[in-house]
Amino acid sequence: MHKREEGRGGKPVLLVILDGVGLSEKDHGNVVKHAELPNLRYLKEKGVFCTLKAHGRAVGLPSDKDMGNSEVGHNALGSGQIYAQGARLVNEAIESGRILESATWKNAVSHAKSHSLHLLGLLSDGNVHSHIDHLKALVKQAKIEGIKKVAIHALLDGRDVAAQSAHVYIKELEDFLAGLNDPAFHARIVSGGGRMVISMDRYNADWAMVERGWRTHVLAEAKVFPSALDAVEYFRRESPGIIDQDIPPFVIGNEAGEVKPIVDGDAVILFNFRGDRAIEISRAFEEGDNFREFDRIRVPKVYFAGMLEYDGDLHIPKNYLVDPPHIEHCLTEQMNRYGLKQFALSETQKFGHVTYFWNGNKLEPFSEELEVWQEIPGDQINFALKPWMKSYEITEALLEAIAGGEYDFLRVNYPNGDMVGHTGDYQASLIGLEAVDLALGRLIEAVDEAGITLILLSDHGNCEEMYQEDPKLNPKAQAKTSHTLNPVPCIIYGHPGLRLKEGEFGLANIAATIAKLLHFPAHPQWEESIIE
Repeated sequence: MHKREEGRGGKPVLLVILDGVGLSEKDHGNVVKHAELPNLRYLKEKGVFCTLKAHGRAVGLPSDKDMGNSEVGHNALGSGQIYAQGARLVNEAIESGRILESATWKNAVSHAKSHSLHLLGLLSDGNVHSHIDHLKALVKQAKIEGIKKVAIHALLDGRDVAAQSAHVYIKELEDFLAGLNDPAFHARIVSGGGRMVISMDRYNADWAMVERGWRTHVLAEAKVFPSALDAVEYFRRESPGIIDQDIPPFVIGNEAGEVKPIVDGDAVILFNFRGDRAIEISRAFEEGDNFREFDRIRVPKVYFAGMLEYDGDLHIPKNYLVDPPHIEHCLTEQMNRYGLKQFALSETQKFGHVTYFWNGNKLEPFSEELEVWQEIPGDQINFALKPWMKSYEITEALLEAIAGGEYDFLRVNYPNGDMVGHTGDYQASLIGLEAVDLALGRLIEAVDEAGITLILLSDHGNCEEMYQEDPKLNPKAQAKTSHTLNPVPCIIYGHPGLRLKEGEFGLANIAATIAKLLHFPAHPQWEESIIE
């Protein structure tokens, strides 16, 4: 390993993203506070420290009551700007009526009037992948449009909301439907299952999840129950302690016990607005005979649409209700203009975040010459069983990249704080974060030797609040598997003499900060740097 000479980009910069690591004053369930993190403490003591906003309006969400997530967080980091994001985009489209004026909605209505409208998506108000209010708005409008039958395929959350809250959302939806149903209109839940069991895989990690979803939603092949509540109660009795995201697939029979598959002529709308976990099920509906991921058995001829376009490069899906944010002038593009070479690294679970989301929802690099991406294949496992995940392999790859001395900017995501935090397992989350701290110790030596500036931050909170109390659900504390509204740490190490500006800053301010450290001009549309 050698000390890299400063070129036109100045001293190289390494950005380390500790995914899901926020800061909270709470003691109970605070992994960040109670884990042994000597290297993180060292960086805070020796570097320049501040906190950043990583939720709500600071990352383009509707209000400061909306928790951040990895997707909008990496969009903000990589673009240096605050764009209206998924939930906010959909809210505005519904409030203005624009969503109902779209050709996609009109085509879906045209198909569904003589057949059925199927609405598939995550049933919660987590506002990360979907919102129950968006589902209600579509059902309500379907009745106004004269559609007679609406079938709802409810994916259960327990990840962006309380771990065992499915019954709350099912009851809310069924009460809503009961107020709409009459002899001329009938809407009901027809299938469901946990989001980590069916339908919502991402990054081609586990297509068997999508196959289970296809068999459940399309073919109506799963254990049959009289209602979604009956299904949830049954699986909780069978597996005490099971959280909603892990509930097996189920279908709901009507009064005669008949199930409702998706058939030719139906319209299907995937009402999730976030892209990563919507792409694969969209492909299953849209791709023709060249689809090879699993045997679909029967492929109905339906009109399929998504809430948004989930992949802007591959145009998945072909039809969508709301235009996604068109992100321009990313940090990567600006670096490319000045010939700065970049390296992006993570394991499968967050690889798309340091590439696709970082680059403004683009699947491919802007420059094959200047951008090098490396994915460490992740495990298909409950991460509570292996909370260190691929932190060792990520670190080995990163140390090799640093030693090569060819990169002006390196970025890496350690997923442990988020992915293990989502399991709700406090002890596993402690181990996961401590494993990352061990990696930080190795990185500190490497950046010191190579003469690199290290920026360490997080994209949103999670593992700093592993327990919650919700009187609506249970007066006793229970596992918390969702993100938080807490600020995140930001440390700049290895660049003596830096001075922070006064004020409150968010993730979008980091692009201009990196530009300042690397001595190239920030784009005029970026948020300002946090350093003088």
